[in-house]
Amino acid sequence: MEFHDNYPQYEIMSNHDEAYGKKARRTLWNVFWVMLAITIFELIIGFMAPDKGWSGTTWLKVLFISLTLVKAAAIVLWFMHLGHEVKFFKWAILAPYMLFIMYTTWIVLTEGTYSGQSGNFARVDPIFIKQQQELKLKKGHHGGEAHEAAPAEAHGEAHH
Repeated sequence: MEFHDNYPQYEIMSNHDEAYGKKARRTLWNVFWVMLAITIFELIIGFMAPDKGWSGTTWLKVLFISLTLVKAAAIVLWFMHLGHEVKFFKWAILAPYMLFIMYTTWIVLTEGTYSGQSGNFARVDPIFIKQQQELKLKKGHHGGEAHEAAPAEAHGEAHH
């Protein structure tokens, strides 16, 4: 069964010539190369970070968040065609999105210590330290290592 609709000649309706097609394809390739360059830069920095002692540093987090925002804005501007709009409309769309992403990232970075995972920032968080101490106390009172380390004489066995 073939599909038929009321708009049979899409090519004619679009009013685009071959020159426009070449320009559009060039733009897509430029976007691809920019995104690839940013991604490769992120990967190189990410692989170098542990050896250089950069892991978990504030500047590294800010760098990755910034590059991610640049890539997200590029996707919105080029692939979602927001780049062809007037400046006010671009910012009316992008600004709330960027603020929301930055706020969400801030929440993750500042409140992430409450997950129970240890990390560089978790060692200085007083609430995390208190939670870990409480967990150790509960483990000691409820059959953790304390009961397993009992000597054999405590169970009625004598030495020969």
